[in-house]
Amino acid sequence: MRFNKQQWSWIFNDWANSGYGIIVTTAVLPLYFKTIAQDQGVTAVNATAYWGYANSLGTLLIAIIAPFLGAIADYPGTKKHLLNFFSLIGIGATLALSLAPAQDWWELLVVYIISIIGYSGSNLFYDSFLPDVAVNQEMDRVSAAGYGFGYLGGVLSFLIFLTALLIPGESGLNNSVTARGSFILAAIWWLIFYLPFYKWGQQKYALTAVKHPFRSSLRRVWMTVKQVGNYRTIVWFLIAYFFYIDGVDTIFTMATSIGMDLGISMTTLMLVLLAVQVVAFPFSLVYGWLAQYWSTRKAILLGIVIYLGICLYILRLRTATDFWILALLVGTSQGGIQALSRSYFAQIIPKDNGSEFFGFYNILGKFSAIMGPILVGTITQITGHSTVGAASLSVLFLIGLVIFCFLPSLK
Repeated sequence: MRFNKQQWSWIFNDWANSGYGIIVTTAVLPLYFKTIAQDQGVTAVNATAYWGYANSLGTLLIAIIAPFLGAIADYPGTKKHLLNFFSLIGIGATLALSLAPAQDWWELLVVYIISIIGYSGSNLFYDSFLPDVAVNQEMDRVSAAGYGFGYLGGVLSFLIFLTALLIPGESGLNNSVTARGSFILAAIWWLIFYLPFYKWGQQKYALTAVKHPFRSSLRRVWMTVKQVGNYRTIVWFLIAYFFYIDGVDTIFTMATSIGMDLGISMTTLMLVLLAVQVVAFPFSLVYGWLAQYWSTRKAILLGIVIYLGICLYILRLRTATDFWILALLVGTSQGGIQALSRSYFAQIIPKDNGSEFFGFYNILGKFSAIMGPILVGTITQITGHSTVGAASLSVLFLIGLVIFCFLPSLK
């Protein structure tokens, strides 16, 4: 893989925050928080609810202001400063999780919300840097490599956690010493591998500097909304993206619950999670190759069709073997469809104010996480089967597929 120094530094930013994603958000903090909360008299139901509220609040705060933040980032030199700012917030808050007193569950939750803001904000500016580090012909490969190495970084950081920090004979992932050590590991991992882009990342595209950037940014966002008809390809892409990425995210987030319904142990579920990350690494690169020698649009359509097949396969889940097959199928296309969606969008938006448009991209990506879980929950309650509920996500993929079929090919 031939990438220049700036591209490699951009790719490794995905590697950098992957430790936070898999160690903090997915594996350790949910269990640690619930243990602390329940020890202080909070019911299991309320603890789960508070955890959900925290995730939603942190994500929502960034999603709402994302276009405005992106608009500000389009002025010379600003994007790098904002990326540094939110990355440091995320790193600092992740480290602070290890210092939060165990007797105050609410304080732990507040620090976590701050870390979500740092993580989500940094990803907004990280995504918007893609046009700055790669020309249109390179975007698919560079974006796919970012997702691929992000998965690989997540696997390696999680393996370090399992081998160096998980204490045999203790209470496992929710042990205080283990949890605090994992937060420190995630913060250090993030900081070390962010340093290359901190040093070499440069903003290439920018608008002309203005005297009042904040006021001008608000005006630009409002004008973009008013002139939405001038960006038909962008709008239709975002609508399609809203539906199919909702399905992608929901399948991943609901997989653990479905696995538990099948009687699969937590240890096996952790192994499945690692396996998905391992498979996603090479297949993300494969999608980048397909986009280069086929087309970005066709490769995304392939990913959507594969996810339709996954939805149908969910209906026949009966055993742990079936669940393993499902997980590996998800791994083949999860990273690829996300990576190529990002690069397709980066190629159709205006480059000089690309960060503003990535703000809208960020909003659709965040709000799409609402509809899928509601659909799965409703159908599950009606039918009494979680597999039927998950299979109903095929509707979202079908809508995304139909719309995407009418979008232009970029090659």
